[in-house]
Amino acid sequence: MDFGFPLEAVIILAVAVVASVWLDLFAHRNDEEVTFRNAAGWSVFWILLAVSFFFYLKFRYSPEAASLFLSGYVLEKALSVDNMMVFVAVFASFGIKGIAQHRILYYGIAGALIFRALFVAIGTSLFGLSTWIELLFAAIVLWTGIKMLKGSGDGDVDADYSQHWSVRMVRRFIPVIPRLVGKRFVVGREEAHTIADAEGVQLTRRNASFYATPMLLCLFCIEITDIIFSFDSVPAIIAVTQEPFLIYSAVIFAILGLRNLYFMLAAAAKYLVHLEKAVALVLVFIAAKLGGSALGFYHIDHQVSMVVVLSLIAGGVLASLIFPEKAEPQTSTESD
Repeated sequence: MDFGFPLEAVIILAVAVVASVWLDLFAHRNDEEVTFRNAAGWSVFWILLAVSFFFYLKFRYSPEAASLFLSGYVLEKALSVDNMMVFVAVFASFGIKGIAQHRILYYGIAGALIFRALFVAIGTSLFGLSTWIELLFAAIVLWTGIKMLKGSGDGDVDADYSQHWSVRMVRRFIPVIPRLVGKRFVVGREEAHTIADAEGVQLTRRNASFYATPMLLCLFCIEITDIIFSFDSVPAIIAVTQEPFLIYSAVIFAILGLRNLYFMLAAAAKYLVHLEKAVALVLVFIAAKLGGSALGFYHIDHQVSMVVVLSLIAGGVLASLIFPEKAEPQTSTESD
C-alpha cells in the first residue's frame, strides 16, 4: 500500500509501536492487578508518545500533517471513551474482574489493531471515488453524532452481554463450560468433565475435545462490539484526513493506550458526564465540514478543525468537572 509518506516515517512508526508493545508486555509480565495509579501513569506515557510523534511530523514534514494527525488521534481517543463504557458492561455481564480483564483487553486490542487497519484500507480506497461516497461518510458521521446527543447508549451499562448475538453464535459452534477456570480461554476434555462432575456444571457437549470458558466468550463479544464501533469511528477519522499514513498512525497511537484507558474510565467515568455530548458535537462539526467540502460549498482549514476538535473535547471535560451530575435523592424508608 502507498502510505503517501517516505519509508523513513513508516519505519519510525513501526519501531515505535513494536517497542511500545514490548515495553507494555514487559511491564505487565507478572500479571499484577492494574491499579488506577498504574493505569494513569501508563496513560500519560501513551499520550506523551503520541505528542512526540506529533512534533516529529511537524518538524520533519509539515505543520499540516502534524495537525491532521493530532485531530485524528484526539477524535479516535474521545470516541473510544464511549466504547470503553460498553466494555465495562460486557465484563460485568460475564462476571470477569481484575487481572482477567487485563488479559482479555490485551488480545482484544491486538484484534482491534488488525480490524481497524483493514477498515481504514477499505475506507480510504472508497473515499474520493465520488461525491456520493463522501456524502455517505458524512451521513454516517452525522448519524453517530445525533445518536450520541440523544444519549442512545445510556442503557448499555445495564445490558446483559452474556446473551449477545455474538455469544449465542459462538455457542452454536464451540462447546462451552459455563464457568471461569482461572484466566484460561479454553480447557481440555478431562478437566472440563472433572469440574462438571464435581460441581454439577452443565456442559453444552459431553464428547468435545476442548471447551471454551466465559473468558473466550467475553473476548468474542469484545471484538464484535469493537468491530461495530469501527463502522462509526473509521468514517469519522477518514473525514478528518484521507492520508492513509496519518489515519493509521492516529488510530494506532489511540488504540495502544486503550487498555490503561479502560481501567481509568472504569473508576472515573461517572465524573465525565458531559464528555459524550462534546464528542457528539465534534462529530456533527466533522460531518458538516465533510459535507460542505464534498458539495463545494466551503472548505474549513485543517488548523481550524484541530482547534475546534480540541476545544470541544476539552470543554466537555471541563464542563464535567464544573457541572457534575447531581446525585439522585434517596427516598427514606424509615417512618416518622
